[in-house]
Amino acid sequence: MKSIIFEQTGKPGQILKATEVALPEPGPNEVRVKVIAAPINPSDIMFVQNLYGIRPQLPSGAGFEGVGVVDAVGEGVQIPTGTRVSFSGVGSWSEYALAHEKALVPIPDEISDDLGAQLFVNPFTAYAMVQDSGVPEGGWLLVTAVGSAFGKLVIQLCQMRGINTIGTVRRDDLNEELKALGLTEVINVETENLAARVKQITDGVGVACVLDAVGGHTATEALTCLAKGGTIIIYGLMSMQDPTINAGLLIFRELTIKGFWLTDWMRRVDSQTRQDVAQNVVRLLASGKIQLPVEASYPLDQITEATEHAERPGRRGKILIKP
Repeated sequence: MKSIIFEQTGKPGQILKATEVALPEPGPNEVRVKVIAAPINPSDIMFVQNLYGIRPQLPSGAGFEGVGVVDAVGEGVQIPTGTRVSFSGVGSWSEYALAHEKALVPIPDEISDDLGAQLFVNPFTAYAMVQDSGVPEGGWLLVTAVGSAFGKLVIQLCQMRGINTIGTVRRDDLNEELKALGLTEVINVETENLAARVKQITDGVGVACVLDAVGGHTATEALTCLAKGGTIIIYGLMSMQDPTINAGLLIFRELTIKGFWLTDWMRRVDSQTRQDVAQNVVRLLASGKIQLPVEASYPLDQITEATEHAERPGRRGKILIKP
């Protein structure tokens, strides 16, 4: 079978290649999935560059999630072969992949393959972070880099809960699309003063929470946008620069800075919470209330073109690998 393998870490376009490998056999509590589609997420790109919380064991497969059909099962597995599932685990950019039974979510017919491929990383993260933000109905939430797939999910989830959202962008070409999804206010950080605009929008109060994926100057400015007792949750570092922390701001506004990593969140919460989130995400996707657009799909042999497209600015949807 073909699988995307890398033997050293670095830029995806330079080190990833489709390689013929042996068909894997599932061990106890594992299944083998015949992969239909798998997305390219920022976490996948970081993993290949050895910049992620999980370090690759070389040679390594790539891709953290996907959708497919259970092809074979190991000892102790209850799910039957032929079941279409969303799955998570290292190595989804492949014709076949292994996954633990607990990392499977059976998906109904109402959810397309393109949606099912994206069911885990972004929807689970968005749902969990909106929950953790603690922003009440009528409150304000600030999302940096709101044009991302994650940002668009947060907008839609917040609209359903009656939470007002402010999103930052660097270009104005997505503004109308973001407003149509439910974004309350948009701020172009290249042309506008973030703190001044947030103060104006919130009548001088500030936002209850910031969800930040950028770090650097953007996160530093976002801290000043928090209301007294507010929280910034950092889940990414797109700028590859750490924010500057103003200790006086933290002390006198009683602010909180937290990190979020879905892998740890999944370990931290109980099984009932994980099941509840999975059921809610599946229900929302099946209802059509949540949109996860796809911009393009590529076969395994075009992995270089696929990763380059995924890192291109201004995308309007996810890039998928379809073996």
